Amino acid sequence: MAGKFCGQVAVVTGASSGIGRATALALAREGARVALVARREERLRAVAEEVETLGGEALVLPTDVTRREEVERAVADTVAHWGQVDVLVASAGAYIRVPVLQMTVADVERSIAVNFYGVLYAVLAVLPHMAARRSGHIVLVSSADGKKGIPPDGPYVAAKFAVAGLGDILRQELRPLGIAVTTVFPGRVDTPMIAHLRVPWISAKIPPEAVARAILRALRRRTPEVILPFQVRLFVYVSALFPSLGDWFTRVFHLEGWEEK
Repeated sequence: MAGKFCGQVAVVTGASSGIGRATALALAREGARVALVARREERLRAVAEEVETLGGEALVLPTDVTRREEVERAVADTVAHWGQVDVLVASAGAYIRVPVLQMTVADVERSIAVNFYGVLYAVLAVLPHMAARRSGHIVLVSSADGKKGIPPDGPYVAAKFAVAGLGDILRQELRPLGIAVTTVFPGRVDTPMIAHLRVPWISAKIPPEAVARAILRALRRRTPEVILPFQVRLFVYVSALFPSLGDWFTRVFHLEGWEEK
């Protein structure tokens, strides 16, 4: 396949659905060979079939990203199969929200295990390969919640802020090695993870394909951070300058949404 990423190898975590699936397919359309990493093998195989229908190559790697040894094995299998890793898109995640008065340490640990350690394990697994070649691009999928916390998302916010901080350091330290780092901060995305959540018009869910397109643009341009869509980007900037105003907007527009049973 011809395309910007022809001949490159991308490892995509969370590839069975949502942003991960959309990004894997977008990369395949551009000629990348994609290693599909997630827990559910049946869904991964369905994504692999879509990749192959596009004329691409896919490697199915059932993996629990909360287990470091499984993540390391998935990356090792990718290198053994294709000889390299050019791109990592760490998009596996779990939406865990609990009001702080009900929140437990276990809630936060569960969120950190998937949303932070699941990212960290993948980064540490690909880094030696990228550093040896002095080339590569790491994409960390955080959340707008990693810039401005929306109650009652405490456990999720804690993990996504950690991803944002990790990305900030990685980007600065890895630049001299020729490795680019992009951190992506999407607003609400129409994925199974928040299918139960009804949101106000001002934070309407965007399709995962919109995030995938933004990720591919960032890969092409080596963009350090991406916040989308526009109204979320504006909200994040206003909240950074005027935290109380950001809090007010959150309350008035009910940005937490409504959970449907």
